[in-house]
Amino acid sequence: MSAAGTSFIAAVTLHWTGGLASGSFYIPYKGVRKWSWETYWLLGGIFSWLVAPTVFAWLLVPNVWHIVFSAKPSVFWLTYLFGVLWGFGGLTFGLTMRYLGVGLGMAVALSYCAAVGTLVPPIFLDHQGGQLISTGWGLMTLVGVAICLLGIAVAGLAGVAKETELSAEVKKASVAEFSFFKGIVIATFSGIMSACFNFALDRGQPITDAAKQAHFLATHHHSDLWAGLPTLIVILWGGLTTNFVWCVFLHLKNRSAHEYLASTAREDENRLVTAVDGPGYTQPAPAERHNGDRVPLTRNYILCAMAGTLWYLQFFFYQMGQSKMPEKLAFSGWTLHMASIIIFATIWGIILHEWRGTSRVTHALITLGIMILVFSTIVVGLGSYLQAKAKPKPAPTKAAMVIPRQPGVGHVAADIHHAAYVIALTAR
Repeated sequence: MSAAGTSFIAAVTLHWTGGLASGSFYIPYKGVRKWSWETYWLLGGIFSWLVAPTVFAWLLVPNVWHIVFSAKPSVFWLTYLFGVLWGFGGLTFGLTMRYLGVGLGMAVALSYCAAVGTLVPPIFLDHQGGQLISTGWGLMTLVGVAICLLGIAVAGLAGVAKETELSAEVKKASVAEFSFFKGIVIATFSGIMSACFNFALDRGQPITDAAKQAHFLATHHHSDLWAGLPTLIVILWGGLTTNFVWCVFLHLKNRSAHEYLASTAREDENRLVTAVDGPGYTQPAPAERHNGDRVPLTRNYILCAMAGTLWYLQFFFYQMGQSKMPEKLAFSGWTLHMASIIIFATIWGIILHEWRGTSRVTHALITLGIMILVFSTIVVGLGSYLQAKAKPKPAPTKAAMVIPRQPGVGHVAADIHHAAYVIALTAR
């Protein structure tokens, strides 16, 4: 196998490992008991957006703080700003489920996120649009992106089919406020804002490049696999800002800030969490809380730390995968990331019996969606192969003879040394 093929397989493996982390991170949250959404979301977020990025970068990248704070102000603040905008995408993601249902809402939002996040950086930010439509590898990669979007759409159809097969009571409870217009508008906003994470990675590339310099990584015998970690720190500071402000607002609104230390629940905390109160993701089943109920503080802290760290690992592996992608195809890494998230999230849904009771047609649709997403990865890989094959080979040139000169000798002595060196080479 060629070096390009081996590198792409490594990239896909790392991207899919990140997708597995993303598709799995919410499972620990399901074990949290007697806490409001804003409490466990912010605590988990502290690990996702502050603790884990700092610890991993500090351990793996020498002089990480010098790299971060040596960035040009325009690079630093633009990277941070896109991180803030990405935070809005995550917060509004759950609202698409409220108005469109899980299947349709996720399909629309992730389609926007995959398409915008994949295509905008190379076309509008890096001005590579001409190469994408004028080369075989570029067109093949675009076909792979289109196939990925098709796979997301088919997975969305499976979700819609699942919802139509629910009982009237369950359907009313799950999509009681169905509104196609509101849902489409919010899904569009959420998808575009979520894609800002990839924009932030693109704008933060100078920080990543600084980490690749010899005196930071190579001379310390560290791998370029870790070069993107300082950039993640800046992006996730932006995401932390958005989520922190919203969670503090909810703490004030719901009088729930005491939950971090309270060992017993209060009666007024026995409330259902709505999509506005918990707009990030589907909520775990709310546990009834009565005055004096014991709160499993230690367990809740451990589960939030696990969930938050697992969430961070998706982009930890994403950055590693990007380091293995061919430079001109790096934009397609976002597509691979989105596809792998859907694949592993769906697999978890099957393991947790979320598709139990649905028809064979629905099972066939979700299976077809996963197969299409896997196939899109293969097509993007073919684009990588074509791009590597299309690289112009350097024209053969006559070997230039480099003659070492003796330091500190005069011109005549240097010329004598030069002639002796040539004769020695000829004699060989």
